[in-house]
Amino acid sequence: MKPVRVRFAPSPTGPLHIGGVRTALYNYLFAKQHGGTFVLRIEDTDQTRFVAGAEEYIQEALEWCGITPDEGVDAGGDYAPYRQSERKENYRRYAEQLVASGYAYYAFDTPDELEAMRQRLKEARVAQPQYNAISRMTMKNALTLSADEVQSRIDRGDPYVVRLKTPRKEEVRLEDSIRGWVLVQSSTLDDKILMKSDGMPTYHLANVVDDYLMKITHVIRGEEWLPSAPTHVLLYRYLGWEEDMPQFAHLPLLLNPDGNGKLSKRSGDRFGFPVYPANWTDPASGEVSPGFREAGYLPEAVVNFLALLGWNPGSEQELFTLDELVNAFSLARINKAGAKFDIEKAQWFNQQYLKEKSDEELATYLQTYLHQEGIDSSDEKAAIVCGLMKERVTFPQELWTSARYFYQSPQQYDEKTVNKKWTAEASDALGAYAEALATGLDALSGEQAKSTLTEVLEQRAVKIGKVMPVLRLALTGESGGPDLMQIIEVLGRGETVERIKNARQALEGRIKVSGS
Repeated sequence: MKPVRVRFAPSPTGPLHIGGVRTALYNYLFAKQHGGTFVLRIEDTDQTRFVAGAEEYIQEALEWCGITPDEGVDAGGDYAPYRQSERKENYRRYAEQLVASGYAYYAFDTPDELEAMRQRLKEARVAQPQYNAISRMTMKNALTLSADEVQSRIDRGDPYVVRLKTPRKEEVRLEDSIRGWVLVQSSTLDDKILMKSDGMPTYHLANVVDDYLMKITHVIRGEEWLPSAPTHVLLYRYLGWEEDMPQFAHLPLLLNPDGNGKLSKRSGDRFGFPVYPANWTDPASGEVSPGFREAGYLPEAVVNFLALLGWNPGSEQELFTLDELVNAFSLARINKAGAKFDIEKAQWFNQQYLKEKSDEELATYLQTYLHQEGIDSSDEKAAIVCGLMKERVTFPQELWTSARYFYQSPQQYDEKTVNKKWTAEASDALGAYAEALATGLDALSGEQAKSTLTEVLEQRAVKIGKVMPVLRLALTGESGGPDLMQIIEVLGRGETVERIKNARQALEGRIKVSGS
């Protein structure tokens, strides 16, 4: 059995879509499970659509996700170069071989002639107006021109392309690991361009040649390439490589959350979530498209989420490390139907992975935001704060936005709680509690804070339920959060007393009249 070799072959025509990341992930998992090789190949043959920075973005995104190529443009390897624009001579040689063997031909049609042909076919009500086994006989190509004229045109530098000579009536078959046998009548196929007039190959020729030369054993790619697969099967046959043709697996589409339509940049704009792994700045317009990384998603959460979009592990397990995914993954358990992109599930994964991190790990995130705010904090305090907040946050930035009251006194107070709970009785009880705390000199533990509060309330015959909401309000400005006594322990005796005094002063005129 041949060593497993797979490739992820994106085009640098823009940012890597999150669906492309899933394709790369599935290739990576399959390769690692079989002890094989994962190749990153850059398919930059379409120079007219090349976007500056896109190749670097692709590599950065994969690196962030932990999808590391074994071979590629940066990693190197025995089959370099891995950038198709640097392999130009390979494609020309094989295109000429196809022409010489009668499986391809030169075509000299101008853009105006091609448009006129399509218009004629439309007027004749042809269902699929295309350059095929029938229409090619009305065009200017090596099948309708004499050999002398063909050579004369080439010699004088007339622009031409090389087209595949697709058989008129033939059944093309291929076995797909996900979809089973796929049968296509060649009469539905067009004569694909293999070599463009600028001397660069199209995707069809370049990917087949490179897959063969790089000894790729499995082609795992998106469903959108399934219509092209019969053409690729023909190329393998015509080049004499049929026995070395890789096993195909065409992955299901990623769909919008409502199941209507393919996930796209417009989807992200419409539904309000990222569709790229990291922020992308368009070099032409300067427009910034949001990414999962900058939105606060952890790479391990994104990988776990993507793995389950179209693949079923066959168990109830949802949380997988990358190594666990490698062990569990199989092409046989990939669904044929498209997968809905459930952003709420992605958020859930992020929450789970945040919870699994130690308080000390989370503290590094919090310290980043604290430094941005110009706040100095010990790592010990940051870790304690993170321990209190980790069950309540979905994204790392919320460790700051949801817990800023550990570092800054509240500037405003939850209006609903003020209107409902801020009574004279509660305010007076808070004042007495602050006085009791102020007389202490030792460090204040949560237990001491609670016992002191209990004593004060018992002396005043006030129920704790009337005071706890306004005590939280005074200390945090909010109506909910982690254990209040633990918050007091982190704030300390002096800060707790100061905040109670500030709140009573700020809300002095907001006393709720009993019974109103």
